[in-house]
Amino acid sequence: QLQLVESGGGLVQPGGSLRLSCAASGFTLDYYAIGWFRQAPGKEREGVSCIRSSSDSTHYADSVKGRFTVSRDNAKNMVYLQMNSLKPEDTAIYYCAARRSPACSSYRGHYDTWGQGTQVTVSS
Repeated sequence: QLQLVESGGGLVQPGGSLRLSCAASGFTLDYYAIGWFRQAPGKEREGVSCIRSSSDSTHYADSVKGRFTVSRDNAKNMVYLQMNSLKPEDTAIYYCAARRSPACSSYRGHYDTWGQGTQVTVSS
């Protein structure tokens, strides 16, 4: 059974940092692009970042560029999202998703497997 599990969310003050983790089980991530998405209350789910299967290319939404960094460790079957300089508008449920392709996509319909999400709240 293919499964993704996110962790690392929580409550943080503006300007703080969090590192989200995405653990895969039931399959190896080597041939999958991994996307991070988020959904705030009352808003649609949006793409945040993506990393190609070979880690040779990463993509970021303009709203997080320069603050978030995506990385992966295929040997550990893990993907990470380091989030720095967090803002209240980053508050959302964050999801990782696997796409059965080496290439990234910002379209959520291109992703085959999703995690259950982890809550990130940025507030003073």
